[in-house]
Amino acid sequence: MKKRLYQLLFFKMMGWKIEGSFDERIKKCVVIVVPHTSWHDFYIGIFIRGILGFQINFVGKKELFRFPFGFYFRWMGGAPLDRTGGLNRVDAIVNVFKKKDIFRLAISPEGTRKKVTKWKTGFYYISLQAEVPIIPIAFDYGKKTVTIAKPFYPTGTIDSDLKILEKNFEGVVGKFPHQSFTSER
Repeated sequence: MKKRLYQLLFFKMMGWKIEGSFDERIKKCVVIVVPHTSWHDFYIGIFIRGILGFQINFVGKKELFRFPFGFYFRWMGGAPLDRTGGLNRVDAIVNVFKKKDIFRLAISPEGTRKKVTKWKTGFYYISLQAEVPIIPIAFDYGKKTVTIAKPFYPTGTIDSDLKILEKNFEGVVGKFPHQSFTSER
């Protein structure tokens, strides 16, 4: 029932479409969503995961997962990030991957909703260390299209890998076009 409601709202009422597909055999991955220019990206993401029927996750500081909102954030696919013991954020997230049977981490490599020409690289190192693929997903508000690209397995050569990943987002327009990602490469 919920899936049909999401489809009605997303496809019929909002006029969006989905190109590409998500390989259901991939149980663990880093999903990079670009461009991230608005809070509207959150509910677009909720529609996509509801339509596709996939668990998509996020991480947040462990304090967010306490009463009264902890239940809601877990229900929405959140995982608390515990950085005690001197763990940096990448190592802490890799630990989450190790503990879960299914964990598809959605993250914006831009790190902000403002205009950027260079991504933060944490997502890349998470993927590399957790030995999981990166799945690029573009939210193109100009064409009202969500494009799901093929999984990319990082080689460890970050500069050439980022060039390949960034090609998935060339010409993609965010909710606020002037804030859309454009590569400096």
